[in-house]
Amino acid sequence: MAETNTVTVEQIGSPIRREGKQRQTLIGLGLNKLHRTATLPDTPATRGMIEAVKHLVRVVDAPSR
Repeated sequence: MAETNTVTVEQIGSPIRREGKQRQTLIGLGLNKLHRTATLPDTPATRGMIEAVKHLVRVVDAPSR
């Protein structure tokens, strides 16, 4: 059975006064309040979402490549 890689992100910034698209991206990542964490599959789509809101989130742990 293949081991799936995951990435854990924590919200460190508020979506107040940000574009609605950024707020929706945070919700898509499973984040909606400060200091919440979410463990997500490490896929290109997830990495793209993290990149879009990199000023609002922090990657807590990532797999070593």
